[in-house]
Amino acid sequence: MTLSAPEDAPLKLRDRIENEILTGDMPPGFRLDEVTLATRFGVSRTPIREALFQLASAGLIEIRPRRGAVVAEVGPERLVQMFEVMAGLEGMAGRLAARRHTDADRRSLTDAHEACRRAAETGDADAYYYENERFHHAIYAASRNAFLIDQCAALHRRLKPYRRIQLQVKNRVANSLAEHEAIVAAILNLDGDAAERLLRDHIVIQGDRFSDLMASMSERAGSTAAKGR
Repeated sequence: MTLSAPEDAPLKLRDRIENEILTGDMPPGFRLDEVTLATRFGVSRTPIREALFQLASAGLIEIRPRRGAVVAEVGPERLVQMFEVMAGLEGMAGRLAARRHTDADRRSLTDAHEACRRAAETGDADAYYYENERFHHAIYAASRNAFLIDQCAALHRRLKPYRRIQLQVKNRVANSLAEHEAIVAAILNLDGDAAERLLRDHIVIQGDRFSDLMASMSERAGSTAAKGR
C-alpha cells in the first residue's frame, strides 16, 4: 500500500509498522528487511530506515549486528513495570510543575488541553493521542527539571505505542480528557500533592485497565489474523 500525503508519510509509516507489531502480524523475532518494507509500503528506504530507528528508540524492535532489525519481545510483566515507573516520573513532574510553572507554561498547558478536547470531539483516537502527547510534554517542561524532562521523554517514547493503542479501548479518550481536566486544575491551583496523585493514577496500568489493554491488543491481533486468511 502506497502512503499518500508526503508531509505525514513518515508518521503514518511508523504507525503502520507499529500496529502490525502490536497486533502480532509482525511477531517477536520477525525480521524487518528495509527493501521488502520499502516495496510493500511504496516508499524509498530512507523513510523506512527512519521509522525503524524510531521504533528501536521505543524498544519495539532491536537492531542487531549482521541480522538487521527484528521485532523485540515485551512481556506483560515488563509492560506493567514500565508503566509503574512512568507513573512515578509523571507524578513527580506534576508535583514540580504545580510549584514551578511560569506564565508561558500555563499557556502551553491550557493550549495543549484545549487541543486534546478538540481532538476528542472528532472521535479520532490517534488524533487525540498526538495532542495528548503534547499535553504530557507540556507538564514535563513545566517541572523545570532538565534531567527529569529527559527521563520522562525517554520513557514516554518507550511506551508510546502502548499509550496510543490503549486509547482505542471504549470510553478511554473521554475518561482521559476528564482526567486531564483535573490534572490541569491541580497544577494551576499550585496543588502539588493532587497533581502528583492524579498523574500517577492517569498513567499507571493495572487491574481492569491492564486487562482492557491486553484485550484490545488481542482483539486487534485476531482481526489481523482473520484478514490474512
